[in-house]
Amino acid sequence: MNAKPMMIQPEQSDETEDSPEAVVTIHPMADRAENLRVVEAMLFNAAEPLALEAFKEFLPEGTNIEALLADLAENYEKRGVNLVQVSGKFALRTAPDMGSLFRKEKTEQKKLTKAALETLAIIAYHQPVTRAEIEDIRGVAISKGTLDNLLEIGWAKMRGRRKTPGRPVTYGTTEAFLGHFGLNELTDLPGLQELKAAGLLDANVPPGFDVPMPKLTDELTADEDPLDGNEQMPLEMHLPEEGAEPEELPADETPPHTEN
Repeated sequence: MNAKPMMIQPEQSDETEDSPEAVVTIHPMADRAENLRVVEAMLFNAAEPLALEAFKEFLPEGTNIEALLADLAENYEKRGVNLVQVSGKFALRTAPDMGSLFRKEKTEQKKLTKAALETLAIIAYHQPVTRAEIEDIRGVAISKGTLDNLLEIGWAKMRGRRKTPGRPVTYGTTEAFLGHFGLNELTDLPGLQELKAAGLLDANVPPGFDVPMPKLTDELTADEDPLDGNEQMPLEMHLPEEGAEPEELPADETPPHTEN
């Protein structure tokens, strides 16, 4: 005859399930190690630094959160992850001396705008060319940053200064420009017939339209002066000298409209 396991029935309490005395509460001095685990878990799961108020939601009332955070900071002090304060909030971050192990250099590809591509093409075919000449060819003013972007990625450069009033900066292309587009020299740029064949130009171009031949050398032309070292100011923002009258446009000339 098989023996049946003995079932021990819990003692029945005189208190009803709905009575206040039946509610189990966590004592304010709950186990400190468990509280440390809660704080640590919150920090690991947080997507952003946590304020002190965030910890109060998951810890017993009266818990000394500052002391817990100080303990964790000490525990992590010599490890690969440190507890740090960010704008008064708390977060786990890679130890400063370990950051270099995970740093990767990555070249970010920038997509040029239509305005930048048009500007680059004008510089390539018309160099040396000034900002005003670029605007005259395009028919619109160059928005702020267009030339800056071309200079930053290294496809355009400042060549010199035009020997005209105001001495505007002249621009040209670079070896990096040739390398990126697979050109051996500037004369390898497509001419009028090549552009037509590629469908980049209308077959019926206006009379007299031509594609200029780019310059073959980086040497300054007869109408250029060397750069004077003051070209690091906002590009081509040549302010008039103090007391000088602003240059006026001829009566029959209107300023170019700006790009959208």
